[in-house]
Amino acid sequence: MARRTLDALAATSGAVVNVLAIMARAPGANSTPTAASRAAGLAMTKALASEVAPRGIRVNAILIGLIESGQWVRRAHDAGVDLATFYERMASSSKIPLGRLGRAEEFADVAAFLLSPRASYVTGVGVSVDGGLSPVI
Repeated sequence: MARRTLDALAATSGAVVNVLAIMARAPGANSTPTAASRAAGLAMTKALASEVAPRGIRVNAILIGLIESGQWVRRAHDAGVDLATFYERMASSSKIPLGRLGRAEEFADVAAFLLSPRASYVTGVGVSVDGGLSPVI
């Protein structure tokens, strides 16, 4: 899919953002299959960035932590708690340094920046959007 996307971009410019989990850099216990696939995604991001940079195409990744999203609504309902309480419990049990889950718009802002001309000199990087949760710089 990445190759087809890159082939469809203009010959002289473009940007791609891969969305991965923070496990790409900071795998947790008992997460071997997903951590390995996320790390492979980060390696692919870096390799493709080098490959297509001469064409003016940038390739980056966003490594997300816990973000408020629709996937949690069902889990909150199943747990019998309102969504705000569910998010608070997740944040405290995960020990996120910023003390809360991320918001979708915070993820979107990073993606918009990486896809914009303002990030014209940024390629081959993975940006963590995780409230400081992952211990890796």
